[in-house]
Parts: sequence; structure tokens; C-alpha cells
Amino acid sequence: MNTPRLARSVVKSGVLSAKNETLTRLARLQRDATQSSPSAPLQMSIADLIHAPGVHGWVKDRPLEVHGFVRSIRNHKKMSFASIGDGSTLEPMQAVLTPSQAQSLSNGTAVRLVGQWREPPATKKDKVNELYVQSADVIGATDPSKFPIQKKYHTSEFLRTIPHLRNQIPFNSTLLRLRSDTIAAITKYFAAEAFTQTHTPIITSSDCEGAGEVFNVHSSLKDRKDKTSGASFFGSPKYLTVSSQLHLEALAHSMGKVWTLSPTFRAEKSDTARHLSEFYMLEAEVNFVDDMEHIMDAVENLVRSITTSLFDSQVGKEILASRDPAEEHQNSDRAAMIKNRWKGLTADIPWPRITYSQAIKELQSSSHTFQHKAEWGLGLQAEHERYIAETVCKSPVFITHYPRSIKPFYMLPSAIDSEKQGTVECFDLIFPEACEIAGGSMREYRLLPLIESMQRHGMAPPGSPMSLEDEDLGGLSWYVDLRRWGSVPHGGFGIGFDRLLGYLAGVRNIREITTFPRWVGRCEC
Repeated sequence: MNTPRLARSVVKSGVLSAKNETLTRLARLQRDATQSSPSAPLQMSIADLIHAPGVHGWVKDRPLEVHGFVRSIRNHKKMSFASIGDGSTLEPMQAVLTPSQAQSLSNGTAVRLVGQWREPPATKKDKVNELYVQSADVIGATDPSKFPIQKKYHTSEFLRTIPHLRNQIPFNSTLLRLRSDTIAAITKYFAAEAFTQTHTPIITSSDCEGAGEVFNVHSSLKDRKDKTSGASFFGSPKYLTVSSQLHLEALAHSMGKVWTLSPTFRAEKSDTARHLSEFYMLEAEVNFVDDMEHIMDAVENLVRSITTSLFDSQVGKEILASRDPAEEHQNSDRAAMIKNRWKGLTADIPWPRITYSQAIKELQSSSHTFQHKAEWGLGLQAEHERYIAETVCKSPVFITHYPRSIKPFYMLPSAIDSEKQGTVECFDLIFPEACEIAGGSMREYRLLPLIESMQRHGMAPPGSPMSLEDEDLGGLSWYVDLRRWGSVPHGGFGIGFDRLLGYLAGVRNIREITTFPRWVGRCEC
């Protein structure tokens, strides 16, 4: 096994990020307070009221304005208590109202509340501050008898039928904040590493992976001369992208180190908890690199940096405190499970790196009973990946140097092939419990070997590679052209962004991580 160079600054940067989050919140609040009249209501989010350090001291006796939605309400003879959420935090704010103020409030009602932020009476056990409401305005009414999201358990299957509403559930809005904060952490990491963020096209001229699982792009416009057939808008077949890699290679050729977070599409008819037809891929490409170890180092340090940022952040604490609505009953072990995952990703021990051949030998020598037999030359099944990560390595693990016959055409053949069976310079990153999270490779940067690889994969006609014309290479002619003009060794990787978020949040089904999930047979809105 080989070990990577571990970035020692990752943990420190995570702690600094949490401190910077708090300082930024306080600076924004102080700016807003200074710019507004002391007698005018100061508009604040619920997250600011609950989580900003020392906020009670400088909003005391000042009118505050809060916008949000009623999560629940309890009416008593002399007063009412409303639980208010605004999507800024998992924890609701409790508003104290008179019965007349609460008369028109119900679950789901959008309200504007003006009042004072006070400590609870000394006799009250729960010492959480409350908003004592002076005025309450209904901004958007809701019929409580028909509102789809009631104060009860809803199955995940039901919530998927109302994706436009399910993000109002506190846990789902927490997942949205996790996505947002993770993107911010990624952007910060890549900027520190001198990567350039780019935007790659969604409509492409080729199937990057060569698997044929693509969505074709058609125009709704009809040919005026032929009323019975649709006209080709672009003049040739085009597809929704399955990966930004090929275009990133072109951009890396000019920029050196590039990355993108982009939607990708697969017309794969897999109805599982791990597959979607539309999902996000975090991809990066590095020029002038001839050792795959550097690419794996980049993946490991990036994931460590993302995970480290969660420990002391508000959203990280809320993920640990939350309950997955997919679970009807609270799982007391859920927070421990998630925290163990984070610790496993950030432990001061480099992630193991083993070859595909070593993995096959481990599987074949195991006494464990597998549903699918492990054979050299075949892809690893999910049960094989779980066994390697959970039993053999007991940590995230890079599996490298897969057989050339089961990998895409663009991968660089291994310089040293000890098995003499034809492998390529590639890797998959396997997480315990989650299986494959990321994949990467060195790219074939030489003109002749690239064309020969395309011929082996049936992507170019047989014959002398150098005699082929652009039309023979189809939608990949531009990609081949990159090898004609100063091509250099390069490599890159792609991380399944939604799978990574699901792993970090302890969410078992990828459909709960995506706001508007699409999969075979389902595209609700």
C-alpha cells in the first residue's frame, strides 16, 4: 500500500472557518443595527437570534421583526405559544402571543412578528429566550385541514410526491444549508490551491463515458418543409452531459488547474437509493502532472477539508442534532454514527491505497460469502467495495489500476503493469457503508494511443489511426485535436457531490439529498 502526503493544515483551517462564520455573523448584525433607527424594528433571522453570541445584550428592549412560518401552535386561556421557523436554522423560535393575536395562525401560515426578545420567567424550566409579540401579521394564510405537511410522521415516499413543499420540513432545509456551506468550503479550498473555477457546457456532442446512457437533446421546433419530423436544431446529434471531464481537459490546457460543480445526466434505468438521472458532479483537472498520487492527494485533502469544516459549524451541529424524517422513530445512535463518519474521514492517518489486483486477491481469499463472485477483469460490485472498505481497510480506501477493458477510452495505460494483464492509471475512492464516492485517472495525452484506444472501444473506425479524418472521429474530433497541439501529461477526478453530502449527513437515500430528484419513471416538477 502507498500512503499520500497528508495536509496538516486541514484541521486548523476547519476551526478557523467556524470562528470566521461567527465573526461574520456578528459584523453583519452590528452593521444592520447601526444603520437602522433605534426605535424602528430591527429585522433578524431566527438563526441570528438563537446562535449569535451575546445577541441578547444589544437587542434588549429593542423592537425586533421576524419573518417565518408557523410550525406548530399551542393555545391556552391567557396566552399562546407558536413555534416559528424561517429556514435559517433547524431550531425554531418560540413566540409568545395573546389568544387574539394567535387566532388566525395555523401550521404553515406565513407571518410577520414584531416584539421583544426576552429571557423566560425564572419559574420556567426551559431557559430559552422567547419573542414576546407586540404585533402579528399574517402574510400568507394556510388552510390547516388541507395543508399537506401536518405535524406528524410522513414517509419519504409521500414527501417525494411534493418536492416543492418538502423543503419546508426543518431537516430538509438543513440539508440545503449543508449543500450551500459545503459549496462555500469547496470554493475556498480550491481558491487556496490556485484552481480556477469554470463553467462547462451541459449540452455536448459526445458521450464522455462511452456507455450510451445519455439523454438526447431535441428541439420542439418542426421543419417547415417537413411537417412530420423534427428538425435537428444543432445540425447533428447532441446530448445532455454525463461528465464535464472532456471540456475541463480543454480548459486545463490553458489554465493549468481547473474545477467545476455542474449538473450531469444519466439515462440509466437504476431504481436504487444510490442512483439519480440528474445529479451534481464536482470535477477537477490538473495539467503538467505525471503521477496519479498527486491527483489522489488532491481528492483526499479536499474531502478532509470539507469534513473538518463541519465539526464546529452551525450546520454541522444541526446535522448531528437532527432527525432524518425517513426514520419514523428517533434513532439515538444517529448522531454518534455521523460523528464517527466525520472522524473516520479526518483521522490523522492517510487513507490506504491498494490496487484492483490486490482487492481481487483479498476478496477471493476471504471466507465471506458474496452474492457475486470476484473475478479479475470484472467490475467490483457494491458488496465487494463495502467489504474492502469496512473489513479489509476499515477506512476510506483508494482502489487503483483497474483493467483497461472495463474502463473508458481516455485513461492512460499503466506504466508499470506487474500483472501483465493490461491496467490503466485510475482509481475509485470507496467509503465504508457508501461504496464509490469518487473516481479519477491520468488521461491518455498522446495522439496515436488515444485514437487506438477509441478504435478498441468501437468509437472510431478501424484502419491506420493517422489516416482518420475529423468526420471519422465524430463528436470527439475536437477532443482528439487537443493531442495535436502541445499536449502534456494531465489527470483529474470527479466526486459524486450528492453522494458525498448524503454520507456526511447520514442520509441513506440520495433522493432525499436532492431538492427536486429525477430518476427513471419520476420527474415530479
